Amino acid sequence: MKKEDLYEPFSVSVQVLEKYPVDKHKHSFFELVYVLSGAGEQRINENKFTYQAGDMFLLTPGDSHCLDIQETTTFFFLRFNNIYLKSSGIVKDNVNRLEHALMNVNQVPGSILKNESDKPFVRMVIDAMIREQVNRDLCWDKITLQLVNTLISYVCRNIEKYQPAEIKDDKEEKLFDILQYIQSNIYSPKSIMAESISEKFNLSVSYIGRYFKKNHGKTMQEYVSNYRAKMIENRLIHSNMRMSEIVDEFGFVDESHLNKFFKKHTGRTPSEFRKN
Repeated sequence: MKKEDLYEPFSVSVQVLEKYPVDKHKHSFFELVYVLSGAGEQRINENKFTYQAGDMFLLTPGDSHCLDIQETTTFFFLRFNNIYLKSSGIVKDNVNRLEHALMNVNQVPGSILKNESDKPFVRMVIDAMIREQVNRDLCWDKITLQLVNTLISYVCRNIEKYQPAEIKDDKEEKLFDILQYIQSNIYSPKSIMAESISEKFNLSVSYIGRYFKKNHGKTMQEYVSNYRAKMIENRLIHSNMRMSEIVDEFGFVDESHLNKFFKKHTGRTPSEFRKN
């Protein structure tokens, strides 16, 4: 399957298509697809969703997708990667929050733009972005960057706001709160220890362990370790961060500690993983 790469922090484009020019493929970056006009089907991994004007889809790195165009469609594409998230001037805490929301987009099926009051503002932001790209007037690049940040913030609000409604009925709301807490504190090892989590939710360590395993299927430690490993994989694939920077970001003692942790979960050291 073909895989596309992005060699700049972000790119903006508008395309009018009667037929999608490539077959099912994957990206190494995030792709935001907004439908300006037209109709058809969007295939993401094994799921199919109809689309129409005003719909928006977000593809995360590794998703396979294709568009079945049934009526000539004008698409707006915003492509961005982790380099953009780290270098766009967004406050670090907000970067972490954005990343967690973006990586959990698959919990919200179909068009991610569900908040009715956001829809006209999203269209205005996109129209403004297109004008800046076409006119390229004074400071157009700085204005475009701010518009990109605004658009992605709208996207994340819609993902975060509607995640709880998509959780299966057999998973209680408290589990969702625990998962969100772990994801938000994944960079702080002390905060995601069982003792810290139990204190945060006013539950005993033994109870919260049983509760998590019963409602999630994995132990809390397994979930934390797997999530950390996945985030580190994203750094290795989608950024040029040095190992020492990853060590600092995720709170490892040193590079040897990082190597031992990562190899346990993937069978390879971070350097081997990045090379392959």
